[in-house]
Amino acid sequence: MTLREALQKYFGHNAFRPGQEELAQALLQGRDALGVMPTGAGKSYCYQTPALVMPGIALIVSPLISLMKDQVATLIAAGVPAAYLNSSLTARQFETAMRRAEEGAYRIIYVAPERLEAPSFLRFAKNARISLIAVDEAHCVSQWGQDFRPSYLKIADFVRALPVRPPVGAFTATATAQVRADIVRLLELKEPAQVTTGFDRPNLWLEVLRPARRFDALAALLAARREDSGIVYCAARKTVEQVTEKLNGLGLSAVRYHAGLSDDERRRSQEDFQYDRARIMVATNAFGMGIDKSNVRYVIHYNMPRSMEAYYQEAGRAGRDGDGADCVLLYSRQDIMTARYLIDHAQPNEELTEAERIEVRQSDLARLNRMVRYCEDGTCLRGALLRYFGQPAPTCCEGCANCLGARYSQAEKAMPVKRGAPKATFSQDSAFNDADAEALDDLMVRLKARRLAIAQRMGVPAYVIADDKTLRDMARRRPANRAELLKVHGVGEIKADRYGGEFLAVIEEWKKVHPGL
Repeated sequence: MTLREALQKYFGHNAFRPGQEELAQALLQGRDALGVMPTGAGKSYCYQTPALVMPGIALIVSPLISLMKDQVATLIAAGVPAAYLNSSLTARQFETAMRRAEEGAYRIIYVAPERLEAPSFLRFAKNARISLIAVDEAHCVSQWGQDFRPSYLKIADFVRALPVRPPVGAFTATATAQVRADIVRLLELKEPAQVTTGFDRPNLWLEVLRPARRFDALAALLAARREDSGIVYCAARKTVEQVTEKLNGLGLSAVRYHAGLSDDERRRSQEDFQYDRARIMVATNAFGMGIDKSNVRYVIHYNMPRSMEAYYQEAGRAGRDGDGADCVLLYSRQDIMTARYLIDHAQPNEELTEAERIEVRQSDLARLNRMVRYCEDGTCLRGALLRYFGQPAPTCCEGCANCLGARYSQAEKAMPVKRGAPKATFSQDSAFNDADAEALDDLMVRLKARRLAIAQRMGVPAYVIADDKTLRDMARRRPANRAELLKVHGVGEIKADRYGGEFLAVIEEWKKVHPGL
């Protein structure tokens, strides 16, 4: 099986996106790789496809339990034998997973970086045939990255301890030149193939608002999009609590997430959001790294983040399916004082010397100043982000408020502007007349209902079965058989065999009501 055959069979795509195949080929040929690709660009295919072509087991190092569960659920739904090993498993579950891994039951295993230090796991890895190691969210290895994790510094030791060194791939969406250099050095990558596909996300609308009454502006934005899923980021836990309570008081479906909550509540909140039982996630930056929910239609920052890296990563959780999404920052000068306080009172990193801690603090303050400039200087917002990450950018773009004019008013009432608005339904698409668009919207409703039924039966989030982009393409094509279904974006052979008949039956029933379409 070739890389492209694996991509089509399991993931339903006929071609790789820019940069994906080059990185996948490097790993397949036994070479190290470093990929810097924006959120939603498909970094996971860069290591999942070679893992399915190469003999043995691929180890994916990932920092978050929620991400591992998401990725493994998606792989299993696509017909890939996969598992995860982390602290969420009971001792018995872990033993079972390890036994099955030793028996060769899995092709891909997600593992927490802390787990690499466990003697039992190292014994397993030394005796297993490891095809490749991929390090997700690789910027966590750098003290200059916004998500530094000391456990990432142990990854190189683990690789060195293996009897045969497999190819190592490192992947991230946010890395300055300094962080990229750290990734290569600290993970001990050997002459890696390096691909940076660019940081632009053309489907994201960027806007900064300076409302007189911040919560009123937020409430107006959310009231206009009750049917959409979105994230509201707050700088402090107390703010998360207050905003969540007020939104629920207005009848909006919101859950909360921050590090001060119990593990059980954080898990419930995340699952309610992922399974669309709650439309709004109100959270600190403790939520979301690597979140794979594809239908997040907006990310609103209730407070200004402390860095451009943090803002890019958090805002980038919107629109992973490629459809239009909004990234709106509600800014106040008070945010600067809050951010400085958080920098000054951050828990010290015991791995650093006092001189290094001072240097890191100065770097944090410099990054804060760049974030303030983004909010205040009135130039192209997209250009400011791209230039920060070292990418050339035009002085004017086609997707931000500073270039095209505000989409949302600064008053109590948020007024969408038609220009540049995302096309979420067929009734908003000028390619269809009103009658046809209404009929296709009805088909989308039916397809979503069937998707939800399948997801509930399988015990997975709906987007694991098919994201909205797949359903929209299905509604446009209206396939009548398996061969036609395989032409739909995101439908591979495994999903066509497992769920395809149910979607085809929905389309067939719909055609009886709309025989001319």
